Amino acid sequence: MNTETNSIRVEIAGENALIIYFGDKTDPRVSSQVQQAVTILETELNGKLIDMVPSYASLLVIYDQLATDHLEVRRCIRELLSKLDNSESSEGNLVILPAYYSTESGPDLEALAQRADLSIEEVIKIHSEMEYRVYAIGFAPGFAYLGEVDARIAAPRLATPRTKVPRGAIAIADRQTAVYPAVSPGGWNLIGLCPTRMFDPKAEPTMPVQVGDRVRFNPISREEFFAQGGELGEIR
Repeated sequence: MNTETNSIRVEIAGENALIIYFGDKTDPRVSSQVQQAVTILETELNGKLIDMVPSYASLLVIYDQLATDHLEVRRCIRELLSKLDNSESSEGNLVILPAYYSTESGPDLEALAQRADLSIEEVIKIHSEMEYRVYAIGFAPGFAYLGEVDARIAAPRLATPRTKVPRGAIAIADRQTAVYPAVSPGGWNLIGLCPTRMFDPKAEPTMPVQVGDRVRFNPISREEFFAQGGELGEIR
């Protein structure tokens, strides 16, 4: 199935899955449409979905073949396409994340500032004054891709990725920023640490942000970072 509506198209992604492409670039309007689609399909196909996976400009819809079929899902998607708002009106929740910015917590902060011909304080100010949209979640649970970073502090990925990045590391890669939800390898530029857990399987909800939400970072002191449960962690 290939359904075209302006820049939106729908394609088969498996025997019980369809994928909706909302455009070929990332921007707030497209992100808003993805989030609207999630809300509408959750209502229209209540109890018939196995999962929905939103991304930058697409939505994967996986449905229960015992409860519905391609025809019903196609019908819902056709109705969905007629209901979408073409504006940026779906703003999501505003989530404030505390951020301990320093050369201690962000080993790449000084080098990033030098490359940008800015002071460390200016980099912190630019990063923390921006409001970012959650465009996608992955490669790990809770790893939220946030955009877009101010072009002045955009930075390419490291030439040699680290083998160990601590949980809570605030990082920049190109025009994206993110918080590492768990200890893992990583090649992004580390500029600080966030004490908030980005993924906790025992919590409800398990993540503080969802696709479509807005995020701002609030600078905190070293003392506040530890008081809120932050840990420096090992970097190598």
